[in-house]
Amino acid sequence: MTSRGTAENHGVDTALRPVVPPLPAVTRLSDDQPDAAQDFVNRLRSAAPAFATAAGADTAVVREVVPPARHRRSRCRLVLRFPGEVEVDLTFLGGVSRPGTDDGDFDAQIQTWLAGDRSNEQAWLVPDDESPDGLAVDVTAWAGLLRSEAV
Repeated sequence: MTSRGTAENHGVDTALRPVVPPLPAVTRLSDDQPDAAQDFVNRLRSAAPAFATAAGADTAVVREVVPPARHRRSRCRLVLRFPGEVEVDLTFLGGVSRPGTDDGDFDAQIQTWLAGDRSNEQAWLVPDDESPDGLAVDVTAWAGLLRSEAV
């Protein structure tokens, strides 16, 4: 009996293996160039305990963060766990911008929304196909509503 494999592939017949293209080279940013999008994601993920506190929840997990871009709004999907194992899954939408510009207050807006009075909720809920319940909180609309009420 002859072995069709070589010492390099340890006796495995490679004739049936699919051809896999090589992975692209990893592109790294230089040390002096911060990645604003990654900073945005890290900031929102690390704000989970503050989100839980603002909402009066036991814990919070940031399930998804999408940084803003010229063509898309920032997004944060947050799951809050309250006493009695009650979970609330919320999606927040921010503005359209470039990471590192106007997005510095997105986490603060979410915290303020969670801690605030939401009795006029319909004014800032918007349809959102990517949210689990099909709705998202538009914090930019909510913040605008607060500013107009303050005037």
